[in-house]
Amino acid sequence: MINLSADKDKVLREAFRVLRPGGRLAVSDVVVRGDVPEQVRRSMEMWVGCIAGALHDDEYIGKLVKAGFSGIGIEPTRVYSIEDARQFLTGEGIDVDAIAPQVEDKFISAFIRAVKPAPKECCGPACCS
Repeated sequence: MINLSADKDKVLREAFRVLRPGGRLAVSDVVVRGDVPEQVRRSMEMWVGCIAGALHDDEYIGKLVKAGFSGIGIEPTRVYSIEDARQFLTGEGIDVDAIAPQVEDKFISAFIRAVKPAPKECCGPACCS
């Protein structure tokens, strides 16, 4: 899980570096979709520790592009509902019904896939020198 890394950019650069041209990156990670108020995010972090480092989907894509990847996709494998966290959050004294609209479907587990682009093919002896 890349979201547990303190330096996600470094992890993605290193993954890009070790892949062959045309190589594929595939990881499972927690991703945030949309905006979540900071107080709500902290509450959800208490529920699932790995949410703490979760990136917004757009931010994740941006970091992959910055590292050099293309063909990027984020495929949700599980969408966390407020019901998933209801018992824990209620035990923490949080009004679950009040925060539900701010949390519902915002935290997901997903497959993140990307490709290290292959170099362009040479068109002749002079073009690759």
